[in-house]
Amino acid sequence: MIRDIGSQAYEALRHNRRRSFLTMLGMAWGIATVVLLLAYGNGFERGLMLAFRSFGGNLMGVFPGRTSLQAGGSNAGTEVHLTPDDIEYLNAEVPSIKRISPEENKQSRIAYGTRSATFNVRGTFASYERIRSVEIAEGTYFGDAEDQTHTRVAVLGYDVKKKLFSGQNAMGEAVRIDGISYQVIGVGKHTITNGDDNMNGNVYIPYSAMSDLKNTRNLDGIFLDYEGDHEKVAKAVRESMAFHHSFDPKDDRAVFVFDAVKDLADLNIITTGIKILLGFIGLLTLGIGGVGLMNIMLVSVTQRTREIGVEKALGARKWHIMLQFLAEALAITFIGGLAGVVLAYIISWSVGSLTLWSAFIEDSGEGDIHLKIEAGTLIASTMILSIVGVVSGMFPAIKAANLDPIEALRYE
Repeated sequence: MIRDIGSQAYEALRHNRRRSFLTMLGMAWGIATVVLLLAYGNGFERGLMLAFRSFGGNLMGVFPGRTSLQAGGSNAGTEVHLTPDDIEYLNAEVPSIKRISPEENKQSRIAYGTRSATFNVRGTFASYERIRSVEIAEGTYFGDAEDQTHTRVAVLGYDVKKKLFSGQNAMGEAVRIDGISYQVIGVGKHTITNGDDNMNGNVYIPYSAMSDLKNTRNLDGIFLDYEGDHEKVAKAVRESMAFHHSFDPKDDRAVFVFDAVKDLADLNIITTGIKILLGFIGLLTLGIGGVGLMNIMLVSVTQRTREIGVEKALGARKWHIMLQFLAEALAITFIGGLAGVVLAYIISWSVGSLTLWSAFIEDSGEGDIHLKIEAGTLIASTMILSIVGVVSGMFPAIKAANLDPIEALRYE
């Protein structure tokens, strides 16, 4: 019986080739749109997340601010300064902390030979490399020994090395930072980062050596990584700072605690919303193809009314008729869907990638939107296609199954 129903569906499609082809074309265009939009959404998410990979993992940053609530004898509006003592306090009072490092920044003139440019110099502990996932292409990051002995060494960001050395070797050379000589011991990899923290344009030096360039008593920030629940750690960090700087722990403006886990979760919500929106737009496009399929099937029911009457007179039941027309609708749907997936692959291969980060920063294309069609995208598209096909074919099939055989035989 299933073979007979399939044979009848094939004969119906073959008999109305032009109509079937145009209907399949509409379904193919709809499913291709769904696949490409979902692939675009996934590519956008991947490209966006690349810029925040230095903020990945259990990372937390503490930055000074100004009080907005009165606490004890301190009035609102008091400026809070972070000091090296705060690193000791946090290490002692927040046991979940694994690594911690101060961060001092200064825009300085960096020179090598006749070349010079202004870049950000960042003084840190050796642990900063692991905390912020600083990737090294050549050489190494400095260690605890260099920091403890006030050694003037430097790790150049990708852009700094390219500007000062071009294609020349930088390892072991001496660069002048505000006129003071520092030996290059490492060069960073090219990294896609957000505009707030361009790691390619940094020069990293030991925190102790930073005192040659500026007063390091007041820190620009403290970075740390930790184990455990991020909310509990953030609360413990804020309470520790509030106690030692005499401000209300509920005062979010006194000290800003950057919680990477929380911020990335918020970013994931945004990218998920974008993907849902793109999927909905694709569903609407496919829905238009589904409406076209429904109209064609209704026309087919009208044209084959006498045929349906004959089948019922010969003993065909309602579900036989329903399956016959539903099989025809699903055949159009899945043949069109297969053609649409092939079309989507051709388009994604032809386009390759769409501009994202390379429009703002020098990039090899890693941070652009790559239209990569993944298995999950195909599964989601197939489910959407199946629903549209069943819904579009069900109404005409039910109408055909409910025809009165006597009235159908009299239909002209």
